[in-house]
Amino acid sequence: MIVAKLAALSVLAVYPHDHPDIASSECLAQHYLGTYGSQSVFVPPESCIDVSTLTQDAPVVDIHPDIQLVWLEQAALEQHLLINAPTFSAESIQGHLSALPNAIHESPVTRDQQAFSHHAAASVLHTTATSALIALDAQHALHLSLVLPPTWRIYVLPTQPVPLFPVPEPAVARVRDILASLKFNPDVAKAVSNISLAQIRNDIRFLTGEDGVSGIVSRHSFSAGARTAAEWLKLRFEETGATCELRSFLLGFAPNVICRYPATENTTATVLVSAHYDSRGSFGSTRAPGGDDDGSGTTGLLSIARTIKRTGLTFRSNVELVAFAGEEQGLFGSNHYAKELREQNKNLTLMVQADMTAYHEPGEPPQLGLPERIGTPEVTDLVAKLAALYSPELVVGFTAACCSDHQSFHAQGFPATQVFERAGPIIDPMYHNSGDLSERIGYDFEQLRSIAKVQFATVLHTAGFDLP
Repeated sequence: MIVAKLAALSVLAVYPHDHPDIASSECLAQHYLGTYGSQSVFVPPESCIDVSTLTQDAPVVDIHPDIQLVWLEQAALEQHLLINAPTFSAESIQGHLSALPNAIHESPVTRDQQAFSHHAAASVLHTTATSALIALDAQHALHLSLVLPPTWRIYVLPTQPVPLFPVPEPAVARVRDILASLKFNPDVAKAVSNISLAQIRNDIRFLTGEDGVSGIVSRHSFSAGARTAAEWLKLRFEETGATCELRSFLLGFAPNVICRYPATENTTATVLVSAHYDSRGSFGSTRAPGGDDDGSGTTGLLSIARTIKRTGLTFRSNVELVAFAGEEQGLFGSNHYAKELREQNKNLTLMVQADMTAYHEPGEPPQLGLPERIGTPEVTDLVAKLAALYSPELVVGFTAACCSDHQSFHAQGFPATQVFERAGPIIDPMYHNSGDLSERIGYDFEQLRSIAKVQFATVLHTAGFDLP
């Protein structure tokens, strides 16, 4: 479907992600803006596609440097959490967007930032029952989480089209080789079982502010609390022997926390596991503890680092542990880092993102959800098999909850997947809510630990290791 005409005889085209034209058209593949939910977005020249599919009265949109395209998607929640969810009508979206300038001016997390332009009103280019594509001022796009319903996911599109870059066959073959030789390793079992549940409890309470000591009220990407968390995470990772840096990527955002353990062998191969440490709270509230989203994944990442120190193990390949910021505003931190690694032609064996790993409905078993759409199937299969070996208490299945920072790496042609707390839709009633604390019914530290064990086992089997 063509949803808008752009300047310079181009069009804005939205296709189902499995549409046959995508695989058969080299022209389309060179003008890719990403896949969001079940839809792929392109900006090809009109000569590239069948213009007879032009939507009636498609608007003309002049995409210049100050305009940003953003995809909005209803998060995959259980139906009872969507009873009062707003619709994706153009009128509804415009109503939310009209409040954006005032929200930016009045918000405590942005009032110290530079003045924002008011270049152009936002345009709603495309809507379905559960998604929308909008165009608005690029600076305003950074702050959509201040005014949009908390159940809406935000994905910022590239400012320029990029080639559709599938994961190269040699990279997939390398993961297949790991799968082919996979078997239970008692040393891996001992190492992952060393993850401390008590330490996980302490760490999450610091990040949420529940300890009464950290002073963190919010880890929103523009908040002081996010910077406190970043500095604290850097110090904690460095205590485990990692070399860390706080990597800035956009003005006003808290930095990515990038930590590395060097290879003991002469190789550029790298294994990356990650989470996002920024958070999002209730609409209109400055409180955003992010205990589950994604304090759980971040704490699991830190528990892996602490276990590396306790066991004294070393890695044969390079290992990176990364805590991203800007995820809630549109995968900003991971997009910047994934693009940087692609420009370096990084030898990345695989990447696994942990996002929301601690909650399940009371009465449900502990679970592990793997992405049913975006990600590398072979990496997903590897993670599922490792869960069966080292965390058999987890019920493993697929989830439509999508997408976290692994999408940034998948889009750059790196093998990637995600670990999530449920084999099904999101069921946490505190999703993007100021009540997202760790001390509540349904928050399961044991499940968090079990999923961290799987993520750690992925590192150990993929990177290779030696014990002292």
